[in-house]
Amino acid sequence: MALLACLVDVLKRERVPYVTLRHPPAYTAPELSAVAHIPGRRSAKVVICIADGRPVQAVVPAHYSVDLEALRMLAHAVSLRLAHEKELAALYPEFEVGAMPPFGMMHGHPVFVERCFVGEPEMVFNAGTHTDSLCMHYADFAEVAKPIVGAFGVPPVRPPRRSRPPRPVLKARNTIPEV
Repeated sequence: MALLACLVDVLKRERVPYVTLRHPPAYTAPELSAVAHIPGRRSAKVVICIADGRPVQAVVPAHYSVDLEALRMLAHAVSLRLAHEKELAALYPEFEVGAMPPFGMMHGHPVFVERCFVGEPEMVFNAGTHTDSLCMHYADFAEVAKPIVGAFGVPPVRPPRRSRPPRPVLKARNTIPEV
């Protein structure tokens, strides 16, 4: 499948360089990272939220989650919640559900991006299907999407490292027989 015409139009109009990636189906951002061999910090997932009744896009690294309260404050909203799957299908009918690219401006939706992406040499995200992705420099993405940058992503909590039990202290034995 070729890149969707609506995305090609936006990218051509904005004159930003990008690379398309074709890969086996990936239904989550961590799966996309794995099949495309992209570090999670460069693989972007788009989380659609409803802020005061209006859709917004939150863009975080694949392995992050969204702090809804921090995003609500950044969006200056009274209420904020995750969008339901039926809402996603209605909001973005040209894209497969769960494969929306972070170009909310195509639909008049604000885009919020986690600040850890700023300055990244590349970011990869779904291109409207679960088998096509786009790769571009963060600065080019920012030029197109005009996102609001903030701190609302929550990195995964790593389990504490299991410490090894202390090794028993061996006493030195005299191996030379006494005479």
